[in-house]
Amino acid sequence: MKVTILALYNTTGTSVMGPMDVFFHAGKLWNHINGLKPTPYFDVEIAGMDGKPVKCINNVLIQPHCSIDDVQETDLIMIACIANFGKTIEYNAKALEWLKYHYRRGADIASVCTGGFFLAATGLLDGKTATTHWGFVNLFREMFPKVHLKPERLITDEGNLYCSGALYSGVDLSVYLVQKYCGHEVAVQCAKTLIHDMDRNSQVPYAVLEFQKKHRDEKIKRVQQWIETNFTERVDFDEVARENGMSRRTFERRFKCATGDTPLLYLQRTRVETARRLLEEHFLTFDEICHHLGYENSNSFREVFRKHTGLLPMEYQKKFRIIP
Repeated sequence: MKVTILALYNTTGTSVMGPMDVFFHAGKLWNHINGLKPTPYFDVEIAGMDGKPVKCINNVLIQPHCSIDDVQETDLIMIACIANFGKTIEYNAKALEWLKYHYRRGADIASVCTGGFFLAATGLLDGKTATTHWGFVNLFREMFPKVHLKPERLITDEGNLYCSGALYSGVDLSVYLVQKYCGHEVAVQCAKTLIHDMDRNSQVPYAVLEFQKKHRDEKIKRVQQWIETNFTERVDFDEVARENGMSRRTFERRFKCATGDTPLLYLQRTRVETARRLLEEHFLTFDEICHHLGYENSNSFREVFRKHTGLLPMEYQKKFRIIP
């Protein structure tokens, strides 16, 4: 199976080489370690606009195997990260047409992190589900309102269009595609040899609340700040609405329009974010954390935590604890 990784100026080396290593080693490294005959499943190449070295955002140069014009047939195109989204899309319009051409010919197309901006610029994601780096959610929605963005997802699968979340999720997506194309056993072997966790399914644990403040409704920003200061107390949103000169209905509408969440959901996110950091940085039990957050019943918040992060509290602490 032919895999082509599209590397554009100011990409990141990891978003190019991470997927390349996964596909290159699938069927090879595990077999070599276990004394078996290698069974390569993928023929992987890196394509640039003109075949010349591509400068990464950290000034490292990547030498493509070919230019996009040299690619006659391919089964999968992976778009590596991009920067300066508007300019990159404008300067590489030829690659947008190239992607659509190969898509019409049956190629699958996948994007890593902010490569989703370039994929969305083709129009192929219109009306479809996608994800991207959580830090650029609002900008993505402004630029591509027809795309159903799901920033909490690590991977989205629309059958032949795939997206992944923040940078290192490109490896998750690559292992996911190995499983889809080659089966579960090969994907597990690949993940084991690369010491990769196949169970990740969300990028929420890596996100913070900051991207929900990138709006222009100053009154709602003040409410957000108030929630983040008083989240351990019992919050009466009827009273919050009155204090801000709004009816409850108007308040709910404005809050959701500005942040994408209802006030209650934002309050829950704030509590979950605090619990997340406490689990990472302190030797506290979940019951102690719930007490700190003002919960009398840890069971109810345990379910809220799982819903927001995709992990139970102890699973999260085991995976993300900063201190040994």
